[in-house]
Amino acid sequence: MKPYEKEFKDKAVKIALEVGTAKAARDLGISSNTLYTWMNLVRKHGGLAHVGNGNSRQRSSDSDTANHTKRIRELEKVNQILKDALGFFAVSQKK
Repeated sequence: MKPYEKEFKDKAVKIALEVGTAKAARDLGISSNTLYTWMNLVRKHGGLAHVGNGNSRQRSSDSDTANHTKRIRELEKVNQILKDALGFFAVSQKK
């Protein structure tokens, strides 16, 4: 399989949206199946559709990480409250 540059893939998808996939594939000299694959990746991943050179599509920003950490702390607090309540009611049941 021939490797294509990210810029070529992006331009090919743009052309396909303008003139149609089959015509764009013929004009660019690529398989229509390849172009359909690129278009599906763009639909699914947007700007991160055509990654390469060791770059990962799955990237979380620092703010995402901070939000997840905050949410984990909140859930741990709620979990501890529920454990304490369970202990309290278990003691109440024994009396």
